Amino acid sequence: MSPELEALLILTRQQFPTLGDLPCLVEPILKGGSDRHFYRFTWDNNAHPPMVLMVYTLARRDNPKFVPCTHRLAALGVNVPAIYAFCDQRLCVWLQDLGRDDLHSYRNEDWSVRRPLYEATLREAAKIHSVTEASLTEDDIAGMEPAFNEGMYEWEQNYFLEHFVRGHLRREVADESEAFAALAQLRQRLAKLPRCLVHRDFQSQNVIMRDGTAWLVDYQGLRPGLAEYDLASLLFDPYVKISRSERHELLGYYAGLRGLDLPELVKIFHLCAAQRLMQALGAYANLSHNLGKTYFEEHIPAGVLNLATVCEEAPELAPLLPLFI
Repeated sequence: MSPELEALLILTRQQFPTLGDLPCLVEPILKGGSDRHFYRFTWDNNAHPPMVLMVYTLARRDNPKFVPCTHRLAALGVNVPAIYAFCDQRLCVWLQDLGRDDLHSYRNEDWSVRRPLYEATLREAAKIHSVTEASLTEDDIAGMEPAFNEGMYEWEQNYFLEHFVRGHLRREVADESEAFAALAQLRQRLAKLPRCLVHRDFQSQNVIMRDGTAWLVDYQGLRPGLAEYDLASLLFDPYVKISRSERHELLGYYAGLRGLDLPELVKIFHLCAAQRLMQALGAYANLSHNLGKTYFEEHIPAGVLNLATVCEEAPELAPLLPLFI
């Protein structure tokens, strides 16, 4: 065992003294673009259920909000991991190990296998989205990340322009172009819609499957926003191929869960999908070119294809095509 893992095991034994010197396997969990680090602890003889240690930093303002967000979601009945221990001085959280099977790991299965898994995931999303912004107190909102508003949408669009359009594609677009006008109209329209609680990074790698039940992780970005933004994160996820018909089935399922008008849901869904995919492409370019995580570049073609599909589905988004096609 490396000195780093040995030190974490000693720290964990101090946090859980009843485990004494019982043998334990410690494994780094390597995935994602986060600045946090995760480790799986498996104890001999099942002396304690397997646990995951999350070690975070204060470099991102949402990292310390993981624990309060866990409590908030659990109170709503959302499936989230139990917190076994928390040390805010060492920036460590010991969590229930939900297992290794995320929704992404089922990406090559037949639709007959994947559909009930996605439906289970949407049921968890519906629990979060049932909380309207109007029902949140000032203290509630102060304890979350800032709500999606026009400024937040503009920041995401500029992130896309800086890192993907200019940085990755090496392309310049005039500020007075139709594309820039379409971006402004998009963020203004989204900002006027009523908000609810949203996960913020609701994609396949942040959903763990256990016996057909969906459990959510990586939700420290919880905030008021649009439910359709979460839906777009999941159903236009560049990590997974979902057909148009499959996407429509799932949107219909979600609309039925919440008693929503499907055509109106689809309309807002496409607008949010354009916004979310631009953010994702900006992130892939930034992570791969500037932060040394080059493996994110492999997801760019799928992200571009998805964004083109969205712009074809919603005619008002067509002016965005010259930015990336």
